[in-house]
Amino acid sequence: MHLLFEESGKILTGRVLSQSDVSTQVEQDSGKRVKVKAVNILLKVDLSDPASWMAEATELSHGIELDIAWEFAPDDEFGFADLAREYFSAHATPLEQAAMMLALYNAPHYFRRAGKGRFRKAAADIVAQALAAIEKKKQITLQIQEWVTSLSEGQCPPPIRDQLYKILFKPDKNAPEYKAVVGASRATHLGPLDVLIKAGAIDSPYQFHWRRFLLENFPKGTGFTTHDVPFITDELPLSAARAFSIDDSSTTEIDDALSVQGLGTGKVLMGIHIAAPGLAILPGSALDQLCRTRLSTVYMPGHKITMLPDEVVQNYTLMEGQDCPAVSLYVTLDEATLDITATQTQLERVHIESNLRHEQLDAVVTTDWLERPDFIHEIDPQPLLHKRKQLSFLYRLAQHLKAQREIIRGKPENFSRPEYTYQLLGHANAAAKEWEDNQPDGTETVHIGERVRSTPLNLIVSEAMILANSTWGGWLAELGVPAIYRSQSSMAPGVKVRMGTKALAHAGMGVKSYAWSSSPLRRYTDLVNQWQIIACARYGKTAALAAPFKPKDADLFAIISSFDAAYSSYKDFQNAIERFWILKYVQQQGIVEVEATLFKDNLVRADHLPLVMLVAGAQNLPRWSRVMVRLGDIDLVSLNVYGTVTARLDTTEDASASDDEQEDDTLAGPIAICVDVSDTEPASPPTGDFLAS
Repeated sequence: MHLLFEESGKILTGRVLSQSDVSTQVEQDSGKRVKVKAVNILLKVDLSDPASWMAEATELSHGIELDIAWEFAPDDEFGFADLAREYFSAHATPLEQAAMMLALYNAPHYFRRAGKGRFRKAAADIVAQALAAIEKKKQITLQIQEWVTSLSEGQCPPPIRDQLYKILFKPDKNAPEYKAVVGASRATHLGPLDVLIKAGAIDSPYQFHWRRFLLENFPKGTGFTTHDVPFITDELPLSAARAFSIDDSSTTEIDDALSVQGLGTGKVLMGIHIAAPGLAILPGSALDQLCRTRLSTVYMPGHKITMLPDEVVQNYTLMEGQDCPAVSLYVTLDEATLDITATQTQLERVHIESNLRHEQLDAVVTTDWLERPDFIHEIDPQPLLHKRKQLSFLYRLAQHLKAQREIIRGKPENFSRPEYTYQLLGHANAAAKEWEDNQPDGTETVHIGERVRSTPLNLIVSEAMILANSTWGGWLAELGVPAIYRSQSSMAPGVKVRMGTKALAHAGMGVKSYAWSSSPLRRYTDLVNQWQIIACARYGKTAALAAPFKPKDADLFAIISSFDAAYSSYKDFQNAIERFWILKYVQQQGIVEVEATLFKDNLVRADHLPLVMLVAGAQNLPRWSRVMVRLGDIDLVSLNVYGTVTARLDTTEDASASDDEQEDDTLAGPIAICVDVSDTEPASPPTGDFLAS
């Protein structure tokens, strides 16, 4: 004797071993013995081969016409055997009863369970809806299979092309387009991206990277809604200082400037003047919410996504010829020894005499020009003639400040690698306001140039910003006002720089504390810190009570977390899109070989290009060996290029010497193509580095 019984929603069979009034012990085909409650027993039948019998019942159940069975079923509750006798005959066999039972269990759209082996037929409208849904699912399944076939044959159906970036980066795994790509991937044994590339779905590698970034970070687009521009209403005194800024020509968010007073008197007053949007943009305002959403300006070759709308930026930027509101740090110095004797913070208006530009002046403002009064260029730009003494003093001070930091660091800073700039030719990117409508499309001709990071102008501005950020950081801590700091432990100087609310040392920079405050038009952390600095300037020792953010403010920690995530995402994108243009440059210039230096495992860095890649043939070479590398195929979607070492360009002795000289020369990864100088604060963001200022 065998039983058909239900267990956990499944229909099982078993040979009867023993039974009582309430349960029966059976042995299944697998040999497993189970106790079946009487209420779970559905059918008793004598069987010699239960497995074959169940297979026959299953096949017979597939032939049952459910719509006819539904018509035959009574309106009240019924058992499967009752319906079997209505459907097959009054003397329905156990096999037919079992087939009906299986059919009913597998047709919940026609019949609803009302107990063990008991059912009730669904209402007619419910059946109609269910059948329509089943038919729709069937058609979708057929459509998916059709798309799988097309993708496997190298053709991309339009619906999949339209959903390309969503499929790859933010997929709805229940969407038929996604299922088709997964199916084609399995059918062709290729990755989903490779399937789409071979099917011609990605016709623009640049758009692939750009739209991926937008989908992940700016799903609603990069444009701004209309915002009222708040004006600074404070009655600010006009400073006696005459300041100047130093930036790239593409910079429109000019948020720092310098001034020098008192040269020749023995006591010099240096001013570090920072644009003051914090005097007008209030915490919790609409513009604050906008800044907190974007968190930073995003830089890339030929384009940028600003944190603030241009009309807002222009209201606070330090434009030449204007008296601009500023948060100013005045540093009193001994002119001979360069010792700092006092510092003071002022909320004021500062006259900006000029906006100096790096690419116009870096070749003029050299070490010789600054240190030798008798040194004359053939053509000295007129705006510089009356600033030569100021720049010379600032350069001497910058060298002094850098040397002091290096003593604390315990070793000199190594910025021997050049900084690279990117210019896209054939693209209208002269003015920031045009960039939104004139974004690069990846077809432009790219020119890559070198700019030495340690030029005098870069050093002047970076040391001034480090001085301001470290001084303000210490001042905020003294007054008990929390701020957003960047720190790095002296016990582990190689670890990642961390952000927090405590004024901890930054060992990598050699300062006691460091609070980003010098770029409030470009970074939200700087705007937050500026609010805190403004409170300190207004209220002094009682600033902790008046500052927008109080000690242990949960909102401050939330800002840090959000900024960290955005900073990392923006940086990854800039590295990736710069690598795209590097590889594009290699293609456009027809470069097939490069001189390079081996710096880690099988990774080399090109000597005259910001290009890092894996190479074959370097397994037995020492670190810092110089080699000739033949380039392989370039993939602008995956951003991969591999090389093969064809020759050694130096000797073992040369490599050993370089190992000592470049011990601090590190790189984050294959596409981190430029030195990360985000903590050294040059005046403006060079296009070869992420958020450098």
